[in-house]
Amino acid sequence: MAHEPDTAVEERPAPTSAVDRFFHLTESGTTVRTEVVAGVTTFLAMAYIIFVNPSILEVAGMDAGAVFVATCVAASLGTAIMGLWARYPIAQAPGMGLNAFFAFTVVLGMGIPWETALAGTLVSGFLFFLLALSGVRKAVLNAIPLQLKLAVGAGIGVFIAFIGLRNAGIVVADEDTIVSLGEITSGLTMLAVFGVIATALFLLRGLRGGVFYGMVVTAVLGVVTGLIDAPSAAVSSVPSVAPTFGEAWVNLPELLTGQMVIVVFTMLFVDFFDTAGTLIAVANQAGFLDADGQLPRANRALISDSIATMGGATVGTSTTTSYIESAAGVGAGGRTGLTSVVTAGLFLLSLAFSPLLAVVTPEVTAPALIIVGVMMAKGLGGIDWDKLEFAIPAFVTVVAMPLTFSIAHGIALGLFLFPLMMVFKGRHREVHPLMYALAAIFAVYFIWLLE
Repeated sequence: MAHEPDTAVEERPAPTSAVDRFFHLTESGTTVRTEVVAGVTTFLAMAYIIFVNPSILEVAGMDAGAVFVATCVAASLGTAIMGLWARYPIAQAPGMGLNAFFAFTVVLGMGIPWETALAGTLVSGFLFFLLALSGVRKAVLNAIPLQLKLAVGAGIGVFIAFIGLRNAGIVVADEDTIVSLGEITSGLTMLAVFGVIATALFLLRGLRGGVFYGMVVTAVLGVVTGLIDAPSAAVSSVPSVAPTFGEAWVNLPELLTGQMVIVVFTMLFVDFFDTAGTLIAVANQAGFLDADGQLPRANRALISDSIATMGGATVGTSTTTSYIESAAGVGAGGRTGLTSVVTAGLFLLSLAFSPLLAVVTPEVTAPALIIVGVMMAKGLGGIDWDKLEFAIPAFVTVVAMPLTFSIAHGIALGLFLFPLMMVFKGRHREVHPLMYALAAIFAVYFIWLLE
């Protein structure tokens, strides 16, 4: 009798379409339907950035309509490259925190024109591209201690939340106490408080896209109660990008100042570690990491980010980075780049909804800023507060950002204090030489600021 084949071994079915073969859907244990649902889920989870980013950069003097277009284009470009080339279900868009740094620290704080700041964004994206291509990437990642990486992320979260509280009118300036509680009973402030509560409830109930839905219900309530004027339409032609397009390239010569060196470094630093952290977190959730904890095609993912940053700066927006909200799509079953391609397409479709910007007032975006700040602050739990050589620079990094209203100052103080604390502790040999170089640079930076 002929030997019967062993039917106990389960084999995956062969790919059945070009899309399946290109994205390795069958091999990854997923389907087109699952990937589409995951792409939509990721988009809804991060769609708030389409309206929040223009509202933040408008403070810097930029045209809100042009920034709206740039936001959608940068997000679509970076996410499409991530899906088609790196083939990961990870979406990108102008980063929260980096847009606040651009508007409040660089433009308003340092007095640097937004056109020059865009040029700095462009250069930081190019430097990121070079780092992704070279072996320097690994050296830089290893040089900055985990404690400071966590502190930077948490500090940016606190800074963003502070901006949200101010925009909501919950926190106001006070001559005697510096800041104080605002007029909570005013209509617009109560609207923002409602938005925070609604957004929190959506997220607590596990609703994907809770931040976006929180903005929607807040805006609707504002229109219904007459606190916000209703938009003239929901859909219209795409706004002109002329007010911002190409300004980054035209203003490249303006970067040759000491201030802009710090600005470019900060943009690069935050983007680099934000992207690396997001990639690792989402990849770990999806099971992409290999046996050594490394991410296959990591350079492709990083290069996708850098190209999106350069493209976004060219069109007219702050640094583009990978979004942790991509985890929502992975949670919905997304396992391939097709998820990202779907998300990228939805960002392009969003270009038609620019009239809705009229209802996205500071009180509507404030809940998103506050809740996103809460999410980013989770890094505080990973800091070793029992060891002062870590706790002191981490704490100073976190509190300096909102108190000096500058992300750059917080990072600079933390990177200056860390090697100093380690030397005092007798652990100087554990500090990477690059950290001593950075401490010296920031010492000169602060001396220069005092002059």
